[in-house]
Amino acid sequence: MMSAPLQTEGNSITIEPGRSLQGEVRVPGDKSISHRALLFGAVAEGATTIHGMLAAEDPCSTAECLRAMGVAISPLGDKDQPVVVEGVGLDGLQEPEDVLDCGNSGTTMRLLLGLLAGRQGRHFVLTGDASLRQRPMGRVSRPLCQSMGARIDGRASGALAPLSVSGCQLQGGLIGTSVASAQVKSALLLAGLTAGSDVSIIEPNCSRDHSERMLKAFGADVQVSGDYGRHVRITPGQPLRGQEVHVPGDVSSAAFWLVGSAVTPGSRLCLRHVGLNPTRTGVLEVLRTMGAQLRVENRTQITGEPVGDLIIEQGPLGPFSIDADLVPRLVDEIPVLAVAALFAEGTSRIQGAKELRVKETDRLAVMTRQLRAMGAVVEETADGLVIDGPQTLWGAQLDSETDHRVAMSLALAALNAQGSSRIEGADAAGVSYPGFWHQLGRLQASDDQ
Repeated sequence: MMSAPLQTEGNSITIEPGRSLQGEVRVPGDKSISHRALLFGAVAEGATTIHGMLAAEDPCSTAECLRAMGVAISPLGDKDQPVVVEGVGLDGLQEPEDVLDCGNSGTTMRLLLGLLAGRQGRHFVLTGDASLRQRPMGRVSRPLCQSMGARIDGRASGALAPLSVSGCQLQGGLIGTSVASAQVKSALLLAGLTAGSDVSIIEPNCSRDHSERMLKAFGADVQVSGDYGRHVRITPGQPLRGQEVHVPGDVSSAAFWLVGSAVTPGSRLCLRHVGLNPTRTGVLEVLRTMGAQLRVENRTQITGEPVGDLIIEQGPLGPFSIDADLVPRLVDEIPVLAVAALFAEGTSRIQGAKELRVKETDRLAVMTRQLRAMGAVVEETADGLVIDGPQTLWGAQLDSETDHRVAMSLALAALNAQGSSRIEGADAAGVSYPGFWHQLGRLQASDDQ
């Protein structure tokens, strides 16, 4: 009988290698869609019912901020019950009695900046934890202030939280963004709901388009055009109507099992009901480029989003190359793809990924540091990584450094190391994937059957 696959002690996890991953997985609801369903439902007229809501720390931060502004939202943690948001309409958000705490969620803070900027005569203060207070907010506050006339103040001239928002009448116009960021685009679209005229946004590359899809479903006048949907226009004046939203499985969460199954000998997994939005499926393209044994079944559409089942098993892998054009469609999956590169035959290259340096951590630096602790040879560049494979990893003392995606990526590296590994800060996974460690233990345990 093999030893237990996972051993928990306090906030650390010890992982023993040598087991395959077998079985069926339903990953948590998509985090991006969960945030937006809460926010759009809050300013809609009537109730919004959300099925498959991700009840993780980040969406919970969004819900708590909205509750503080007078929005009634049912509990997020009941898996058997949908979340119901009682909308207050476009102008119904109340001035809160206290500071709005966004926790560790950059999505919460950035999207709220856009949503609150046009609430005339009301004042809001947004803050977050130590990590969030160091993340760049100027990419949102600057275009809101310079192009739409918003009044946002804070540290570093409004670039760092805590941030103060004095709601005012916003103006429309044409806004070119410096980065392809769904958070920036979504903040501007939310601000455009109450602007004085049309707001047009042009991105350098196409970012994920959940906001455009969902705003249309809620009744907003949104037009998408240009190469790959880089030009988005919203015309104010249309009220939002409460909807029934079905949240698909998060492809960013699915990526951990996809890579884990692809690199762990003897593995085969089926991931049910995963979101396949084309602005999010860069990780599938990369895995196919590597020659992964991956296929999609049961494709369908639900609440305007494509979904399907993913079946993947271990097999030989080749290298991959990621550049700036692809990064917006897989930015959250780069840490786990760095793990995949270690088991591929050849040199994998990631470039144009400077955005990873301003996530919850500097993910390029953190992944380099932690993988090197396992004996990996990783070249860190200004905007990416270069990794030769295949390599042998050794069990080691590891640390998530408070980053949820780092914690889960290291787990999959540890599964394929020589000797046991101990990951400190394991609870960070709960930011986006509550129950990840339990799921990992279950999928390994099935190997004993």
